[in-house]
Amino acid sequence: MSEELVLSLQHVTSGYREGGLFGRKTYQEVLHDVSFDVRRGEILGLVGESGTGKSTLARTILGMVEPDKGEVVHYTKRPQMIFQDPYSSLNPAYTVEWILEEPLRIYGKYDTAERKRRVREMLERVELPEEVLAAKPSELSGGQRQRVSIAAALIMRPRFIIADEPVSALDVTIQAQILQLLRQLRDELDLSFLFISHDLNVVYQLCDRVLVMKQGRIVEQGAVEEIFDHPKEEYTKQLLAAAE
Repeated sequence: MSEELVLSLQHVTSGYREGGLFGRKTYQEVLHDVSFDVRRGEILGLVGESGTGKSTLARTILGMVEPDKGEVVHYTKRPQMIFQDPYSSLNPAYTVEWILEEPLRIYGKYDTAERKRRVREMLERVELPEEVLAAKPSELSGGQRQRVSIAAALIMRPRFIIADEPVSALDVTIQAQILQLLRQLRDELDLSFLFISHDLNVVYQLCDRVLVMKQGRIVEQGAVEEIFDHPKEEYTKQLLAAAE
């Protein structure tokens, strides 16, 4: 793993403004003074209970939520996202070929033959047969849909991917296959991941380092073995105990 950075968050505080009485908006702070780096080639885990701010953090990194304080620094082009539920993130009206080709079409730099070549190359990388191209998402299994979702995230060749609970909707056998695929893609394409999960066992299998988030703050971070074997914070100890 390189020391070169792909992302740096420096003292980021962010949240949402929500409508209140008489049109007054109330501010709900979600992230509090969050700082961490993602290095080139690493899979960084982010764990914490539901409602602790993990998805807001992803949205802040993607630029969908503006930080109120602090800075989000990207050292590559903007990251892409792999979602928990590929069914809602893939357009059900179109075939897999259309879904994968559309970002390349919008980009406008490639002719039809090159777009088709790139789509087929990516399909091969995520280990799907070519006949999947003619299918719509509803005609695929959950595992196949998640592979299409990964291909869609990778089609523009980003260097950094945010994976938000990407295996939690899958059964254990398919989970293991998708985790193996993510590892393989990291090695082959020199990718970096922020891997968001509530499942500490999955994080232990996949990640190099881990961030522990509680109520919008990073309370502990370090190498996976160090955090799992020698947790310092009481909250981390509780999470680990609950996972056993």
